[in-house]
Amino acid sequence: MADASEEMVFCSKETQQEGRRRSEIKKLKPVTQTPELESYPKNTTTSPAEAEEEGERRIGPPENNTNGLLYGYVSMMGRRRVMEDAVTVAPQGSLAGEYSFFAVYDGHGGATVAEICSERLHKCLEKHIQKGKKLPEEEDFDWKTVMEDCFSTIDEEFKEDKGDDERANRAAVPEMGSTAVVVLVGREDVVVANCGDSRAVLCRGGAPAPLSSDHKPERPDEKERVEAAGGSIIMRKGWRVQGVLPTSRSIGDHHLKPYVSSQPEVTVTKRTKSDDFLIIATDGLWDVVSNDVACQVVKNSLHGGLGSRHSEKGRCASNAAAALVELAIAKGSRDNVTVIVVLLQ
Repeated sequence: MADASEEMVFCSKETQQEGRRRSEIKKLKPVTQTPELESYPKNTTTSPAEAEEEGERRIGPPENNTNGLLYGYVSMMGRRRVMEDAVTVAPQGSLAGEYSFFAVYDGHGGATVAEICSERLHKCLEKHIQKGKKLPEEEDFDWKTVMEDCFSTIDEEFKEDKGDDERANRAAVPEMGSTAVVVLVGREDVVVANCGDSRAVLCRGGAPAPLSSDHKPERPDEKERVEAAGGSIIMRKGWRVQGVLPTSRSIGDHHLKPYVSSQPEVTVTKRTKSDDFLIIATDGLWDVVSNDVACQVVKNSLHGGLGSRHSEKGRCASNAAAALVELAIAKGSRDNVTVIVVLLQ
């Protein structure tokens, strides 16, 4: 593997101009957030000293989970003054021993809703999956109903006063919310639940295959749904629900109910031998980088790891996530940027 000084966004020789751009990017404030959970421990590939030398960029570790997957992730504050993204990844001990869990949450109005989602939503899913394992073999597991129930359960938690629970009360502020894209990777299928404008993309046979569809207010079916509920889509620095929120679905945001829905759209995709990797990211990436370009960047980043040792391939996943984050910042993203890359080969 190359030294950090030789690391390159497109795995090619940097020009002086690219070097200056990367130096400017590293001056921005990046962080990695992983909930401090018993089965989801916080890890980074860099020590605090190394992180400081790299402009405090902290990269999620290449990990092996129960399904033999490798992944890497980066979460960067970017040009925003505060960090409102949260990320949950599943190292060893994935859900019910059946699925690996990956999720990004993009908060707005504050970080607390996103943080609480990152701590609780997978626990809700764990309970449902455990119940599903007890169903008769001939009875199908209804992912749509399960995901909708979990998202609704978490959303309801932000409605009420929680007494002495100061943190939960902060999340109950009506103007606070979070988008969520949740991905479960099993041995045979990939389940995605999306609520908002974060996105999951599968690279299959070298080409991008979106596994979620962004909930933008101007999307025709979303506009129709909002207006049928009595709401309006207004142009105010972009299309917004009631002129306020630039996404038509989220968890929280109870001041905009029922126009803004917490119901996720759910897809179940059968895995194939041609599946290469997954990219799961907040809109800080997707607002400025297309699916095609994102997949090409990851492919180029991974190219040097093909045929390498297992651990080096895992490091390439982290490098690929870092390359996407840096590209988003270089292309002018002014949002927090969180990216997870999951290798499927």
